[in-house]
Amino acid sequence: MAFTAQDVKKLREMTNVGMMDCKKALQATDGDMDKAVDWLREKGLAKAAKKAGRVAAEGVAYAAVVNGVGVVIEVNSETDFAAKTDAFMDLVKNLAEVVAVQNPADVEALKACTYPNSKLTVTEILQEKVMSIGENIQIRRFSRFAENTSVAYVHAGGTHGVLVNLAVEGGIDATEVGKNVAMQIAAMSPKYWDKALVPQADVDHEMQVQVALMDNDPKMANKPAQIKEKIAAGKIAAFYKESCLLQQDFVRSDLFQGSVEGYIADAAKKLGGSIKFVDAIHYVKGEGIEKKVDDFAAEVAAQVANAGK
Repeated sequence: MAFTAQDVKKLREMTNVGMMDCKKALQATDGDMDKAVDWLREKGLAKAAKKAGRVAAEGVAYAAVVNGVGVVIEVNSETDFAAKTDAFMDLVKNLAEVVAVQNPADVEALKACTYPNSKLTVTEILQEKVMSIGENIQIRRFSRFAENTSVAYVHAGGTHGVLVNLAVEGGIDATEVGKNVAMQIAAMSPKYWDKALVPQADVDHEMQVQVALMDNDPKMANKPAQIKEKIAAGKIAAFYKESCLLQQDFVRSDLFQGSVEGYIADAAKKLGGSIKFVDAIHYVKGEGIEKKVDDFAAEVAAQVANAGK
């Protein structure tokens, strides 16, 4: 499988490893991105990879609670300038209201819904907005929580939209707790919410990576396999702490020092009630959407070509 300069750039963004090592990793794994990440980790050059960061499309990832229903939605535009206009943001907020109130099954069903304070459908309103704003506008995705207590958080004007769902008892206000957990999610992008949700296949894979890492370490390479496996098993706790929301260190250490799970329990106790994390949704604007970036790609390609000479 061939790889491109954009693949080298993406691997570098995912692992924080130098460009030439990323190139070597892709060469060694025939361009397979996942295997390249493992190759770098096994060589001791990278920790666990960040969430794959493709070039972002423009638009907004937005979250809100409407009449007790939590909604998170992503709407894309062609430019960041359009996404920051009042007209675009009003559209996004009204679409969130439609999702909350009319509960469409998917994006196509949402487009057929009636737009707030109008007799027109969402599709017809979108057509009007495209004409007035002068850009293509697409509703990409949405989700909602109708049960429990939802708390919404929008980061940096719409780069991240996070919706946290909590089971709250005791008549307490868990808004601040939910917002702090949502900020944790936006900042740390955990792969799993809780260690209990990590598939066994992922745990086994992490064990294999840790053993391979020791195999490539001159100080550890000659140790018996069972010793390596025991050491690797001991490092799974660190894997959980890095990858799982509730086991991560709480980033607001000024409020609480310990895990996110510990922060929620401590905050609930201080409020005189009970708060349990149920679920969350995290949208990153443009995540997974490719966008043309010719100049930087050419620059990376030139550097890779020159370095290889």
